[in-house]
Amino acid sequence: MAQNPPDGYPRITPYLLYEDVVGALKWLTNAFGFQERMRITEPKGKVSHAEMDLADGVIMMGTPGESYESPKRHGKVSVLVSVYVDDVDQHFAQAKGAGAEIISEPEDKFYGDRSYMAADLEGHQWSFAQHVRDVSPDEMQQQAYDST
Repeated sequence: MAQNPPDGYPRITPYLLYEDVVGALKWLTNAFGFQERMRITEPKGKVSHAEMDLADGVIMMGTPGESYESPKRHGKVSVLVSVYVDDVDQHFAQAKGAGAEIISEPEDKFYGDRSYMAADLEGHQWSFAQHVRDVSPDEMQQQAYDST
């Protein structure tokens, strides 16, 4: 019997749509440190499916069809992908140096993470975080309430 999910895949995996999957593969490697793990190329050379990983996380990607659109096509944010990294400040410097559109710079959050937000080359938004302190649910609720 097959293992579900397959070995090396988390139970939940975001699937992002890119007009230029090949460009996205290169850009996500340079800016965010992802590594390509597979790609499926159609006979005419178009990449119809690709996968990348970062530590134990996986993203899948493909080219939008008629009923699917990337933010590049419609100009609106359609997804926010949240990723934990080991050193958020180093990751921020790498992303900024690679030309990522920085939405917010690294800062400590009330819920115990230090994080920043960036958009990729087609407008998908990414939140990169490093967990820096544990916060109880009660403390989190109180701090969330106090910060409004």
